[in-house]
Amino acid sequence: MSQEIEIGLGKKGRIAYGLDDIAIVPSRRTRDPQDVSTAWQVDAYQFDIPVIGAPMDSVTSPKTAIELGRLGTVGVLDLEGLWTRYDDPEPILEHVAALDPQEATAYLQQAYAEPIKPELIVSRLHEIRDAGVTVAGALSPQRTQQYYSTVLEAGVDLFVIRGTAVSAEHVSTDHEPLNLKKFIYDLDVPVIVGGAANYTAALHLMRAGAAGVLVGFGGGAVSAVRKTIGVHVPLATAISDVAEARRDYMDESGGRYVQVIADGGMGDSGSFVTALAMGADACMLGAPLARAKEAPGHGMHWGSEARHMTLPRGLRSDVGTVGTLEEILYGPSHMADGKTNFIGALRRAMASTGYVDLKNFQRCDVVVTPTGR
Repeated sequence: MSQEIEIGLGKKGRIAYGLDDIAIVPSRRTRDPQDVSTAWQVDAYQFDIPVIGAPMDSVTSPKTAIELGRLGTVGVLDLEGLWTRYDDPEPILEHVAALDPQEATAYLQQAYAEPIKPELIVSRLHEIRDAGVTVAGALSPQRTQQYYSTVLEAGVDLFVIRGTAVSAEHVSTDHEPLNLKKFIYDLDVPVIVGGAANYTAALHLMRAGAAGVLVGFGGGAVSAVRKTIGVHVPLATAISDVAEARRDYMDESGGRYVQVIADGGMGDSGSFVTALAMGADACMLGAPLARAKEAPGHGMHWGSEARHMTLPRGLRSDVGTVGTLEEILYGPSHMADGKTNFIGALRRAMASTGYVDLKNFQRCDVVVTPTGR
């Protein structure tokens, strides 16, 4: 039963929890870390670890997408990013990294004003495919109808529709909105859609045919959504709500399983592990991977919200550099700060709770604790 508190005489609010408010409880049975499986699967595509590289220019370039594929996972290229606007975006990436914080947002708006070039979408995706790894690209709902045919002709294995909030029932008075159900039905590739932040929104996306639902709204190291428009949903509660929608949809659909993917707000390995314990099948990571030596952001991190021309709802954040992509994912760690060896941390948590795979790990016991205790 959900808890509501009276905010005032005319308003009640549900109590919700962030990942930092949740702690995993060890069980009576433990295992060796090497005996657990961290594999997960979306449609026909299986990966060694439950990590997706976020479609952000500071995280995923063609080069890092290829490296993530080599490491047993997948990186999603932002098909509206600098890599599809400029033949050589490296000078711009270096300049963004060197800018004073007060100048960064204005420069990002200017840099992203350059038009998207369909031929660059094709060449970037071909570069990833030629390396023999899974190819994934992302568009916002607003750009999907305009560029999806180019994306499909170029060849993707996974298609991501990602926005701050994506619904199956968008209403507009000045244009025909994307018919998500028809769009997904007509495609030949699995579609991951989000963000969704509650049971009802996620259930509608599942009914529209999504192979995976991204869960998250207003979190993450580079988001200013709560500060600018007052919207935020704590991620632990959001994941749990969407996981319940997945269970009900399985019953409704006769067994169709939709992947729940936590998106944003997992800056350390502890919150990453907790997201999986709350019911996520995988996590889309931004800031943790932006800290890699190979990351195109050069220690800086920003998302699509930062480039909006009239109301930027994100910022460029200095996340630093802590190691290679391989060290961030697989270790070894040399500091107890949760910034490296994410998969080692996951294996240790699964071993401490006695579960051998991710789906069973979602059943582990948790407790609610005041943040920081």
